[in-house]
Amino acid sequence: MARVRRKPLKDSANALLDRAAASVREGRFGAVVAIPGDLIDDVGPHLFAEGEEVIVDADDAGRAAALAVATSGTAQSFRIADVTADKNAARLRQLSDEVSRIASTLARLSTGPNAVARPPEADVTGDALDVSIETVRTVIRARRLRGRYFSEELFADPAWDMLLDLLQSELTRLRVPVSSLCIAAAVPATTALRWLKTMVQEGLFLRQADPHDGRRVFVELAPQTSHALRRYFNDVGRVGVV
Repeated sequence: MARVRRKPLKDSANALLDRAAASVREGRFGAVVAIPGDLIDDVGPHLFAEGEEVIVDADDAGRAAALAVATSGTAQSFRIADVTADKNAARLRQLSDEVSRIASTLARLSTGPNAVARPPEADVTGDALDVSIETVRTVIRARRLRGRYFSEELFADPAWDMLLDLLQSELTRLRVPVSSLCIAAAVPATTALRWLKTMVQEGLFLRQADPHDGRRVFVELAPQTSHALRRYFNDVGRVGVV
């Protein structure tokens, strides 16, 4: 497990993370990178690396659970059963299944109700649909207001919250760093990163490198995702969307 301390990353830390990522790609081991929340944007490329698990502000139990998931493949080869690993692996599989379902739904929306669903990476053409920025902002505000009266966990829906935040940023032509999107997800940062990584893998989100800092990553809606959201808001019309 690589632990990055609460200070700007130095070249040596970046080199360590790069070596770990290379080893993961070669299949030598899985990796868990534990970081404080204020370094999310400093480890951009490692947030999306296959086989790497990034956990944020985790306690000992959280780090142990992440390590159990990362080593579960090795443990299985030695026929070692780990209940914690099994539960976390199942949770990650459920996350992947849920995002796949969202991707399929958005694909159908982007092509219209009578069209055959296209895979997420397929190009979706058509005129951009106008969506009021105030409508999107009102929906986001309404979702956050629920936290005044009920537990946030009761309504946790990080995928939808991230979709709304990225649509709002697209309409206002603002770029969204990973840390900002994690805040918009309204769930713990480690959970948000897992959702974000899966949404990128499913082709719903795109990541763009900062031209001024190669290690900084921005996130934006994929074209077909944007089109699907715009169709959704146009179809819903004046009906309240929360």
